[in-house]
Amino acid sequence: MRQDLPYAAGGLAIGAFLLGNAALAPDADPVGVIDVALVLVMAAALAVCRRYPVAALIVVTTAMLAFHVRVHAGVSAAFAVLGVVYLAAWRGHRLAAATASVLFLGGFLAHDISAAPADRAGQQILERTALLLGWFVAANVAGLVARQRRAYLDQVEQRAVDAERTREETALRRAGEERLRIARDLHDSLTHCISVIKVQAGIAVHLARKRGEEPEAALLAIQEASGTAMRELRATLDVLRTPSDADCVGLTQVGELAERTRAAGVPVHMTVSGQPEELPGEVDQAGYRVVQEALTNVARHAGPATARIHVEYAPDRLIVSVTDDGQASPARPVTPGVGLHGMRERVTGLGGTLHAAPHDDGGFAVRATFPLGGPE
Repeated sequence: MRQDLPYAAGGLAIGAFLLGNAALAPDADPVGVIDVALVLVMAAALAVCRRYPVAALIVVTTAMLAFHVRVHAGVSAAFAVLGVVYLAAWRGHRLAAATASVLFLGGFLAHDISAAPADRAGQQILERTALLLGWFVAANVAGLVARQRRAYLDQVEQRAVDAERTREETALRRAGEERLRIARDLHDSLTHCISVIKVQAGIAVHLARKRGEEPEAALLAIQEASGTAMRELRATLDVLRTPSDADCVGLTQVGELAERTRAAGVPVHMTVSGQPEELPGEVDQAGYRVVQEALTNVARHAGPATARIHVEYAPDRLIVSVTDDGQASPARPVTPGVGLHGMRERVTGLGGTLHAAPHDDGGFAVRATFPLGGPE
């Protein structure tokens, strides 16, 4: 595995150093085939010590102790053992690391006592023992410190994750509470007003028919529009009361929307190009809302005008446009209101683009393009 390559390279480097040192040291014995094999076994164990720290610790300790006994390698034989002791302590195998340290030091000390000349035995044993003892204590302590630091960093990271999750849950809860508050306010105020409009329009239509008169087209449009507004408001309240963003409108209902606009006194022409297909729910709803808002603006701001709706289905995109020949002009820039801002947020939130500006020859144009391959 790629993550084992640094350990394998380290094992080969230590092995080359040990063999070179044994070949050049004046007090070392000649290096034989068994000694080279011991070094290769040590390098192989280091290559897998990341995955098998305890097994590698046993193999490296045994191989290096045998190598020292055979060729008198000195303290350099402890280098590989120190590295694996540190790794084992870092991975949490403290007992194995301490045991290997004691065994290597004991074997090293026993060999030094038996092999050192009598006149220098005490001095060499004291120096090497003190040096190796300090090294092995440092390796064990460094491994424990590294493990504690890793645990501390993991704890800090987990706390950050928990804090972020708590913030998200708090934000979702507050958003839900705000949705419920808005739903209550709409229900208590706007629903009542629309209900009054619908009832009054229905009474006026009933009285006109009771007198044998045909109700005015504008009155019928008010009655139908108020009923539609009531249905959409109820759907909006259902959305606000639940975390779902479900909606009940789509481009298949643009024809009905155009009919209601005509009944309100605005001529509307509608064309559809391409092959209508099943659209993602959010795109379908957003396309309908773009047409709805654009027709509302035509009725409110364009004056005497004709609106044209064009829905174009393409393999990779949906294009919805509404144009009129009303009073808008490039000489009088349009200040975007809440409707245009909301329209743009709907379109760009789905990865699309929106162009809303006056025509050069008069009138206003709204063109929304939605990618069908997912948000860009």
